[in-house]
Amino acid sequence: MKYQVIGGQMPIEEMDSYVAMLKEKYPERLFKEVTFRIDGDFVDVSYQYDVVPFDRIRRITGYLVGNMTRWNDGKKAEEADRVKHGV
Repeated sequence: MKYQVIGGQMPIEEMDSYVAMLKEKYPERLFKEVTFRIDGDFVDVSYQYDVVPFDRIRRITGYLVGNMTRWNDGKKAEEADRVKHGV
């Protein structure tokens, strides 16, 4: 993760504390860059999210799924027997 400070200097411990608050507020997000804009006693924090890998989602036998790891043998066989069309 990249830190950028505009308008002054900030100790790394303070930056880490702001980032810890962001991670607590958005635990499912990955942060790419955090920018701190210092204006006197105030700090404006802006951030960019990192790219998250996207799994393919398919509609199989009425279910929206990303993968079939938790399916039983019958459901896996039903998927294998489907007619597959090219894209």
